[in-house]
Amino acid sequence: MVSKSVESKREKTIRRILDAAAKIFAESGFEGARMDEIAKQAKINKAMIYYHIGDKKALYAQVLHDIIGNAAEHFINNLDENQSPEQKLKYYINALTRTMDQNPLLAPIMMREQASGGQNLPEIIAGDFALIIGMVTNILEEGAKQGVFIKTTPFIIYSLVTGGVMFYKGSYPVRSRYAVFPENVKKLGDRVSGEVSSEIEKLILKAVKK
Repeated sequence: MVSKSVESKREKTIRRILDAAAKIFAESGFEGARMDEIAKQAKINKAMIYYHIGDKKALYAQVLHDIIGNAAEHFINNLDENQSPEQKLKYYINALTRTMDQNPLLAPIMMREQASGGQNLPEIIAGDFALIIGMVTNILEEGAKQGVFIKTTPFIIYSLVTGGVMFYKGSYPVRSRYAVFPENVKKLGDRVSGEVSSEIEKLILKAVKK
């Protein structure tokens, strides 16, 4: 039987590995990431990564699943079925923006992955996204059946929200660096929960409500 102290140490080591790997994947993408550098960032021997998690593909999958899979599970488990479709859609947008702020490395990782055509996207992550898309689909279809939403293509609404949030987060270094951008663009921060989330919520609801 594994003692609690040993298990706690193992969990802390895995957490360090995942945090270091997320940073390297965000900076270099899957192809450019090197296990040696990840081990160096995590302050462990490279062999420990293979022991606790596996090769680079397994590590990439776990980094993304740790964020997206947990978010998908949280979204679904905390959705209040007694709420109206409008309230549920607001909940989804708010939950997504909080997740993006809590995991700032997710946007650059996923933007790199999209640019590559998803060639390194693990199947388990496709499943995580499918769960989130399914939730949004159910919300929009419920609203259409109740006559409060127009009929839409749910994946387009999902893409507008998710893509918009990721681009907003990912574009912050460029927006903040160059003086050529209008002042109303430069003054925007990188945080999407709060005021930005409310703005997205307002625009999406205006688009889908009858």
